[in-house]
Amino acid sequence: MNNYSKILLRFSAVFALIGAFLGSHMAGSGGYAFKTLHAHILVVGWLTLFAWAVYYKVFAPKDGLIAKLHVITAIVGSIGLTAGMWLYYTKPFGIDGVFTTIFFIVGGTILLLSFVFFLILTFMKED
Repeated sequence: MNNYSKILLRFSAVFALIGAFLGSHMAGSGGYAFKTLHAHILVVGWLTLFAWAVYYKVFAPKDGLIAKLHVITAIVGSIGLTAGMWLYYTKPFGIDGVFTTIFFIVGGTILLLSFVFFLILTFMKED
């Protein structure tokens, strides 16, 4: 189970670096166009994944399908939500608004599933 902790911790570190870089860019440029994206990268990506990494290290929940689904959906959902948010707000490369909206919603829905899996994990018997 420590492997899940390590994976989540590493992804949270990546999100922390991206969020800090984005925050320093906004502060340096004086423009706060990315404040919503910056906040979601740090809260969803860094803080949530870090908290879940600590959970797996401290509580060592049952190693099973729910834990595996939780970790996968947490990572995919965090990336999907924040990347979808970036696509939605910046509209780079002339990407269609329908695609970005769907990408954003699917990422958020996958992340929501990870919270459901986490809730289930907290009520399961520990090893």
